[in-house]
Amino acid sequence: MRYDRTVHLDTDFATAVARTRDALAAQGFGILTEIDVTATLKAKLGHEMEDYVILGACNPPLARRALETDRSIGLLLPCNVVVRREGDHTAVQALDPNTMVALTEIDALRPVAEEATRRLDAALASLVAAGTGS
Repeated sequence: MRYDRTVHLDTDFATAVARTRDALAAQGFGILTEIDVTATLKAKLGHEMEDYVILGACNPPLARRALETDRSIGLLLPCNVVVRREGDHTAVQALDPNTMVALTEIDALRPVAEEATRRLDAALASLVAAGTGS
């Protein structure tokens, strides 16, 4: 089972992060957290790795609908969006919202997952449409 929705961009990392933030905002997602995994692993472990950031994206109306259905669903909300360097490209990845339904088998979450999927796919497609990826 695939659990991600991914696009690859032919742009530098900083530009990809900025464009990802803008694309998510255009679809109603705010960025609540940002984890610079590269800097954290370097500071805490002395470990070198490629550029890697986790954006904690949230669409409050969708989150509320999901949480009203199942309070534990916060564990599976499609909130994390990863922007990471992958060779000569930058990958932008989001958790597939349908994972919530597949793992919980709660059909009442299906409309929320479908709307979240539509919004995340639109955000990812806008990144590709900007002429920077596939």
